[in-house]
Amino acid sequence: MQAASLSLSLAGKVALITGGSRGIGRAVALTFARAGADVAVSSRKLPDLEKVAAEIRAEGRRALAWPAHNRKPEELRTLVAKVTAEFGRIDILVNNAATSPLMGPITEMSEEVYDQIMNTNLKGYFILSQLVARHMMQQGGGVIVNVASAGGLRPVRGMGLYCLSKAGVIMLTRILALELGDYGIRVNAVAPGVVQTRFSETLWKNEALMGEYMKYMPIKRIAQPEEVAQAALYLASEASSYVTGHVLVLDGGSTV
Repeated sequence: MQAASLSLSLAGKVALITGGSRGIGRAVALTFARAGADVAVSSRKLPDLEKVAAEIRAEGRRALAWPAHNRKPEELRTLVAKVTAEFGRIDILVNNAATSPLMGPITEMSEEVYDQIMNTNLKGYFILSQLVARHMMQQGGGVIVNVASAGGLRPVRGMGLYCLSKAGVIMLTRILALELGDYGIRVNAVAPGVVQTRFSETLWKNEALMGEYMKYMPIKRIAQPEEVAQAALYLASEASSYVTGHVLVLDGGSTV
């Protein structure tokens, strides 16, 4: 492969992004559209998705908004069928949908909360990756980018179940990379620290918590969604053509 072809362009590609209505998912969708991809976005609420789809079309790309719950395999199957019917293929999957409904010690977490977190953050990634990978195997390749977390590498007090789910995402990434490489499918993950989104608002608006967090941060701020999106673009593009099974940590150096 000639170096000139190793670009960040996604021209001619079709991307499916879950959790695409806001935060990191929205930023990834718009970044990919600006790089030339047609984009399907999914989350639970259609009105929010339609706003993002309109922004994608404003970039001159085709867009599809389709609601699906990451904890409902039948809805994920319908999502994949709809995207492939609309665009004919899926070249890039970004697993981004996640939940973290409750903070506290693991000893106080109920089985119901455990199931909610694990089924959304890990099982949903597993089911959708499996469904999309089968299409990618038939079409001759593709890319999967999983949104993990720095918490999947180092536990965070009070977020044990979320960290556990994201550690599972990291291992899922490595297993898929190992098993799908023969089919021309690369699988990588991004692992952000705290990102300024509505999802993590309870963290970054907590001055005492952030004060402690910043003591160990070489870069003295939290991340913006667009910074995570740029990392996802690198992993989704031919610029990372020799990268698979990798976890790209974006935490301002906090894990150092």
